[in-house]
Amino acid sequence: MLKLFIGNKNYSSWSMRPWVLLTQAQIAFEEVFVRFDGFTPESDFKQRLQSISPAGKVPVLQDGELAVWDTLAIAEYVAETFPEKKLWPESSSARALARSLCAEMHAGFMGLRANCPMNIEASLAAQGALIWRDTPAVRTDVARIVAMWTQLLDRHGGPMLFGEFSVIDAYYAPVCMRLKTYALPVPAAITAYINRVSSLPGVQAWVDAALKERDFLDFEEPYRLQP
Repeated sequence: MLKLFIGNKNYSSWSMRPWVLLTQAQIAFEEVFVRFDGFTPESDFKQRLQSISPAGKVPVLQDGELAVWDTLAIAEYVAETFPEKKLWPESSSARALARSLCAEMHAGFMGLRANCPMNIEASLAAQGALIWRDTPAVRTDVARIVAMWTQLLDRHGGPMLFGEFSVIDAYYAPVCMRLKTYALPVPAAITAYINRVSSLPGVQAWVDAALKERDFLDFEEPYRLQP
C-alpha cells in the first residue's frame, strides 16, 4: 500500500495537496504523520524524514522501495499509477494548461504564502483586512488567482476548475483555506467555488482532522499569541 508522509494538517499546505488528491480519488494509502516540532537538522521532524527523503520535507509518497517527494512529482506519479482515476483533464491541451497552472502555484504566489500562511483552525479576518490594505503583493496574487479561476470556471462550466475534480483542484485547495481564514475579498463566483471545494469529501476530511489537532505551534503562528 502507498504511504504518505505528512505534517500537521492545520498548517501544512504542501501535505494537504496529495492527501486530498488521494482521498478524493478514493486511492488507498497509509497516512504517516510527522509532527512539526521545528525544521533544524536536530529536530525530530528532520530526523524522522532523513531516511525517507533526501529533501527532508513533507509530503513524501512511498511506494515499496520508491520514495517520491515534491507535490507535483507525487501528483504525476499517482496519475500515472492510477490512470483509471483520470486525475488530469482528458485533452492534451487541457492537461498542458492544468500542469502549467499547477506549476505556477508550485513556484509562485509568494506574497500570499508569506503573509497568509495556512491556518485552518484560526479565524483571522481582522489580520486579513490589514494584510489586504498594506501588502500589495497579496492583492496582486489574489487578483491573479481570481482571474485564473474565473476563466477556467467560465470555460468549463464548473463545478471544479476543469469541470470534474482533478489535480488542480487539490493543488489549489490550500489557497481556498487561506482565502477563508483571512477573509480576503473575492467575487461571489469565486466564493462559490471555494465553498464547493470545501464541501468535497476529501477536503472535509482534512479540515475535520485539522480542527481536531489542537496542536498550537508558535513558529507557525505569526498573528496569534495563543490558541
